[in-house]
Amino acid sequence: MTIASMTGFAREAGVTGPVHWAWEVKSVNGRGLEVRVRVPPGFEAVGEEARTRIQKRLARGQCQLTLTLSRTETMPRLRINEALLASLVDALGRLPRPEGVQPASLDGLLQVRGVIESEEVREDAAALQADLSAAAGRLADALVAMRESEGGALAALIAEQLAAIAALADAADACPARQPEAIRARLAAQVAILMEAGAFDPARLHQEAVLLAAKADVREEIDRLRTHVAAARALLEAGGAVGRRLDFLAQEFGREANTLCAKANDVALSRIGLDLKAVVEQFREQVQNVE
Repeated sequence: MTIASMTGFAREAGVTGPVHWAWEVKSVNGRGLEVRVRVPPGFEAVGEEARTRIQKRLARGQCQLTLTLSRTETMPRLRINEALLASLVDALGRLPRPEGVQPASLDGLLQVRGVIESEEVREDAAALQADLSAAAGRLADALVAMRESEGGALAALIAEQLAAIAALADAADACPARQPEAIRARLAAQVAILMEAGAFDPARLHQEAVLLAAKADVREEIDRLRTHVAAARALLEAGGAVGRRLDFLAQEFGREANTLCAKANDVALSRIGLDLKAVVEQFREQVQNVE
């Protein structure tokens, strides 16, 4: 199962008798699922049916569903009243024809009132209802297919960002500034400066330096970043409606990146932290689109 985007569009159009119709639906990001319907008066029932079809297929997103109808100008349907025409021919055949009078022609008989009848082409309400209902089902299928297609591209992009976060966590872990020798040398230099500035208790100063070093350690942040990366990858692999959980992990990534930057006491580690914050922000923006 793959993840799905909350962004999508679908359209279904057709003709039933003299009626041209078109369904359109578009969806964007949303905290929950909302389907707004706009249909012409008298078609509320088919609109609610279409809304239900979409609600059953989606978990999140704001959708706008619209039905438009237009009726074409149609020529009247002509029909020859064959019974009347036959009776006219029979009656003329029985009548004596005066000398010099030509027999009645067919075009003349067709001009007799009632021989040619016209009737308006009317829409078949049941057929229109059936066509709109079937099209609503196809519309829901097309919307889901587009959102899943978008979701596949989105999953690949999110996977790249998770790989970047994992790489930056590794870089922070391997940063030379975190090595015991570097920490010891930096603290020794700071202690030496303080000792030159005045009289301090060396033992007390050593204890304070150890506490500061412990507070500046980013081991916990690195471990949590790696745990969150593993959790996000598991969600991507599971698929389905995982957008809310990915959004929560984005917040956790941001919290760890901020803490790492705050604890960083070296230029190299600070740069890693800033790069991490940038990637996490990109990750957060992308998961906002996940259903």
